[in-house]
Amino acid sequence: MIYLALIAVATLLVLFVRQRYNYWKVRGVPYLDPVFPAGNVWGLGTRLHPSEVLQKCYDKLKGKGPFGGVFFFLGPTVLATDLDFIKTILVKDFQYFHDRSFYYNEKDDPLTGHLFTIEGQRWKNLRAKLTPTFTSGKMKLMFPIVSDVAAELKKCLVTEKDDGGEVELKDVLARYTTDVIGKCAFGLDCNSLENPNAEFREMGRKIFTTTPLSIIKLFFVQQIKPLAQKLGVTVLNQEVTKYFLKAVKDTVEYRESNNVERNDFMNLLIKLKNAEPVEEGSSRPMEKLSLNEISAQAFVF
Repeated sequence: MIYLALIAVATLLVLFVRQRYNYWKVRGVPYLDPVFPAGNVWGLGTRLHPSEVLQKCYDKLKGKGPFGGVFFFLGPTVLATDLDFIKTILVKDFQYFHDRSFYYNEKDDPLTGHLFTIEGQRWKNLRAKLTPTFTSGKMKLMFPIVSDVAAELKKCLVTEKDDGGEVELKDVLARYTTDVIGKCAFGLDCNSLENPNAEFREMGRKIFTTTPLSIIKLFFVQQIKPLAQKLGVTVLNQEVTKYFLKAVKDTVEYRESNNVERNDFMNLLIKLKNAEPVEEGSSRPMEKLSLNEISAQAFVF
């Protein structure tokens, strides 16, 4: 009986994979033959950078049409190969292409519920709220913050050169970026240029730390996204999630209780949280952002 069940499961799996890998064929779209289980992205994250994988696929599909079909593991994916078609996607028909198919779970994994992952009407509503925060004028207001951190970067480079002669630029620039993000998005003085082991920097590292188990987990949730969402599957390190949620909560509470305002992204998010207009003179009614929502936007900043 057990053997029959295993045979049945294996048969269903084979049929499912075949059905997925026939997606582009039955639609008459030029495509690259996939190989289970990675589809057309073998070597991704191990031997090859994502850009190298995409370049190989692009070279094989170029000239066969304005776009072609590839498979990201089991997921059929469009690869645009024509400039005019790309313009159509990004401008004229953008309303049909804004969903990116990334996994998110706002309830159980709140930091995944940001503008780059959510879909449909939720995405449209959030984009409408956040658009005023990304105008050129708002970005210019943050320039003094970036400039201040750049001054700290200069000091750091001089100090490290005097101490050892050689400077590991990748690490120093990562710490610089961390301090800029910390100040602009979270309103925090991270001081990772001064202290390479600062807590904010350590949490930032953990975001990008992957294990074989986490890669397998991410693969499966991408293939069964609706089911994974219902089961409450999370993909972010929960220590990281708790840290950033608390950081935003503490910052918001401090600023609101002490009437503190700064020219940073966090200040704009707090205004959205309180349904205040972000643009001067605007009388358009605003819907409030929740604390989890502003945490997610700051997290992806």
